[in-house]
Amino acid sequence: MTEYIIPTNIDDRILSKASKLLTNGGVAALPTDTSWSVVCSLKSREGIKKLRKLSGERDERHFTLLCSDISQFGEFCSLDNTRFRLIKRLTPGPYVFVLNTLLGTEKALGLRRRELGVRLPDHPVPVSLIKSLECPLYSITAKKDMEEDSDYEEENLFEGGWELESIAGLDLILDPGEDRSRIFSTILDMKEGEVKLIRQGAGAWPV
Repeated sequence: MTEYIIPTNIDDRILSKASKLLTNGGVAALPTDTSWSVVCSLKSREGIKKLRKLSGERDERHFTLLCSDISQFGEFCSLDNTRFRLIKRLTPGPYVFVLNTLLGTEKALGLRRRELGVRLPDHPVPVSLIKSLECPLYSITAKKDMEEDSDYEEENLFEGGWELESIAGLDLILDPGEDRSRIFSTILDMKEGEVKLIRQGAGAWPV
């Protein structure tokens, strides 16, 4: 099912419908400030299970927590003043920050590592949905071969929302009717003292 939206003025009824779907274990595709993402509610175990199955049971390092505010990072990850200041400089924007998780986070999400990628996208659609849902979104990058580990191949990304109809098991597409750039986010490893670049994407590094 596709819902066409105006990103800067999303119909509250569509947001309500999308929130209810995710709460009940559904998965949805939506645009970000880079490419398209497939998401579920962080509070839905059924949704997380479905997202993992759709992704081909890939390593959890391929999953990212989308948040609407930096304060949500601190609910799940260890965030000292130095890291907070750097993240504040770079957000919202096309960056994923890999941080050490707080005690209990890995159990709640079924992680095998005490680390988690978090992101605050510079796009009104995911931010509006997170606020409507009242919890972060668990996400993966939408790719043409979902089960293939091809995270560095931009030609495998989608442009138009209609293309995502080919993803089996997808319950909803929030489509602004505009093509997205086929580009990845920049991933920064911030678990230890020195920030390490894992993947260069849309976000500049170093800054």
